[in-house]
Amino acid sequence: MTLHVTDPKSPVQPGLAFAIKKLLRVAIALLGLRIALSDIVALGFSTALLIIVSMAATLVVGIILARLVGRDDGFGALAGAATAVCGASAALATATVLPQDRARDADVVFTVVAVNALSTIAMLAYPPLCLWLGYDGRETAILLGGTIHDVAQVVGAGYSVSADVGNGSVIVKLFRVFLLLPVVLAVGWYFARRGAAQASAKVPFPMFAVVFLAFVLLNSTGLVPLVIKDILGEVSRWGLLVAIAALGLGTSIGAVLRIGWQSIVVVCGSTLFLLGTVIAGLAII
Repeated sequence: MTLHVTDPKSPVQPGLAFAIKKLLRVAIALLGLRIALSDIVALGFSTALLIIVSMAATLVVGIILARLVGRDDGFGALAGAATAVCGASAALATATVLPQDRARDADVVFTVVAVNALSTIAMLAYPPLCLWLGYDGRETAILLGGTIHDVAQVVGAGYSVSADVGNGSVIVKLFRVFLLLPVVLAVGWYFARRGAAQASAKVPFPMFAVVFLAFVLLNSTGLVPLVIKDILGEVSRWGLLVAIAALGLGTSIGAVLRIGWQSIVVVCGSTLFLLGTVIAGLAII
């Protein structure tokens, strides 16, 4: 009898598990080679503070929205982190420190699809929004880099305006990616504390996030040849794609479709909150 790929006894399950658990962590760690500390310092204190505050608030709002619509805190943290940090990569990384249940894989697949769709919409809609708001190049770069979920769409939106805006928006976006480590640790700590109220629990330690930080520091030295960074960047990109594909293959369409309108509200609400927070912040700084 032929087994469906979602069946635990399917012969492809070990490969899917390797892609989701091992390959994913390697791919996320390699993202660190895209970031240099000098770029982050160049942002300035006020911009960095705006990004940190807006990200933290979005993560909290994701959990609050999930509770309001009857979803669990795990999905709220998943949607909030994906929105606040870097889309699909953050969703996959955050899922590693969340309490596991039968619906979690479907939640992750839905979140990845949703944030990618919203990123594409934002790539097209946010540059005209910046023009309508009367933003200069610096403000446009901060809004695009500080609100669009995925790096690729930030690149598309930023360079559609100008080369300077593109460069600035990518630096802001990579600062958000840099904050992946504290976000993952904070989410893991939050759920470990909740679990400790019922039983002994400890904070999951995502070693891949520590390696990610190590790669940031290594890249900041300027000692990594460009050709090596390009090769490892492609490894990271393809690793993330394979992990997402494996997650999709291991999750039934029915499970994703059963997620319902509540999850759409959480992801879209978090996205709009992040946008509104950054716009409000730009009016102050």
